[in-house]
Amino acid sequence: MEPMPGPIESLSAVTLVTRNMVDAVAFYRALGFGLAYGGPDAAFTCFRSGRSFLNLQLVVDAPAGGAWGRIIFWVDNVDAMHARAIAAGLHPLMAPADAPWGERYFHIRDRDGHELSFARRLA
Repeated sequence: MEPMPGPIESLSAVTLVTRNMVDAVAFYRALGFGLAYGGPDAAFTCFRSGRSFLNLQLVVDAPAGGAWGRIIFWVDNVDAMHARAIAAGLHPLMAPADAPWGERYFHIRDRDGHELSFARRLA
């Protein structure tokens, strides 16, 4: 897919709300996200995601797990990412699968109910 010309160049960051920064940081670190700043004791934490960032903001009275959509991360090896999640004691929602739209992917929810998809375009 060719990039469309326009004023929007790229996605810089996504910020997710968490009710428990300690658990959230442990979850994302277990998946391999690199900590840029913040951490388990911070009110705001930033992880690197390629050229973009995934942020966590602590809101202890946030509502639990409402439906909102999903974030899709492209990874170099979907099956290896799935294996990493399993090895870390996490529970993906599904095994990796090939989709009719031309991606291999799987989904997992973080402890606050945010759905993440790890995908790679099929050759």
